[in-house]
Amino acid sequence: MIEHGFLRTKDGERIAYRHFREKGRNGRVAVIAHGFFNCKDSFLLTGLAGEIFSFMDVFAFDFRGHGESSGLYTWTSREHQDLIAVLDHLRGAYGKIEIVSFSLGASVSINVLSRGNFGVESMVCVSAVCDLRRIDWRPWKIDWENDVMYAFCSAEGRKGKGARIGPWWLEKPVPLESVSGTRVPVHYIHGDSDPVVGPGHSAALMERTPAGGELSIIEGGPHAEYLLRKSPGVKDLILGHLNR
Repeated sequence: MIEHGFLRTKDGERIAYRHFREKGRNGRVAVIAHGFFNCKDSFLLTGLAGEIFSFMDVFAFDFRGHGESSGLYTWTSREHQDLIAVLDHLRGAYGKIEIVSFSLGASVSINVLSRGNFGVESMVCVSAVCDLRRIDWRPWKIDWENDVMYAFCSAEGRKGKGARIGPWWLEKPVPLESVSGTRVPVHYIHGDSDPVVGPGHSAALMERTPAGGELSIIEGGPHAEYLLRKSPGVKDLILGHLNR
């Protein structure tokens, strides 16, 4: 069964979601938190959702300014309200919640879990940004295959892409600082050829994660959702974490 609907955040935004659920399951759900310029309907994430749904329920949603959700994207300043609305919605229905997050979606997830567990058992953070001020754009490492040819020149790659940009100058929580307030284990996954967010971001977060976890550096791996396409082992790492 796939349910499509909207949640309302405390500041009035409408957050679109797709809830993949099967009656009689064991009370576990995976929340997929996409990265910037993606949404719940992007090809790579719908494929991941389908594989996770083979053994547990899945809840995929659009951050504000993306997909079918309302509002403008505020670069992690207000997006915590979107994820909190999702977790509040799910807490009464599931005994265990897992988060699978990408890039700035991972940053938001860390910031949220520093405020409380919200019923979350553990988290996977793929290409997490530890501090927006430390983004190390390396143009000589641009990923032409994924960022250009796939994302803009193929129908599959263009699906679900786009964002409505809001103010970037608002105050933002810093994941590298807030992660010390989290209480769940985290599996950090990062490509060592990421042209935007170097693997040092995940390494720094792992070092400060109180509940511990795991750090997987993917040789030749690109950024965030593209790891699902270019590095098939990443999907296995995510599924293995959820199915442990």
